Amino acid sequence: MKENKFLSGWRLTVIRILSFLLVIGITIYIYSLGDEAEKLKSYSYPGIFLLSILANATIIMPAPGIAITFAMGAVFNPVGVALAAGAGATIGELTGYLAGFSGQGIIDDNPTYQRLEGWTKKYGGGAIFILALIPNPLFDLAGVAAGALGMPIHRFLLWALAGKILKMLAFSLAGAGTIDWFDTIF
Repeated sequence: MKENKFLSGWRLTVIRILSFLLVIGITIYIYSLGDEAEKLKSYSYPGIFLLSILANATIIMPAPGIAITFAMGAVFNPVGVALAAGAGATIGELTGYLAGFSGQGIIDDNPTYQRLEGWTKKYGGGAIFILALIPNPLFDLAGVAAGALGMPIHRFLLWALAGKILKMLAFSLAGAGTIDWFDTIF
């Protein structure tokens, strides 16, 4: 693999520090929004997309992205909801990737992180896809591992997008099905 001379030495260190500070800033900003994020729901698919970015841009601290997808699946076309929510979730997950890329060893000694890093090293994109597909709070750590291991960002995004869209499709279909079920009962 050819080494990029521009992204080495002090430049790489500066980029890593800025990435780490960006992740911290995004997380603080999202939690400062509070109820203002709820207003985005009225903007249909773009609102779902933006809410999904916000819900997934937090590091480790959970936000209600899946609940929003479930609820919006009952209101809008579930496939459209899945595409908007999955794409937003993938972009939001860049915070974890950037945290790993920054090289900050915040959680290197965490056994769960070490296991996820091992899976990501061994299975690459397949591990990212599976972890994006299943509902779990560990995907942030998988993004950190992908960034720390130097997985190309386009590869991380592709595998995360595939898993996130399928996961969001399941939740939006479940939301649509729940509303249909309630309609038949009442």
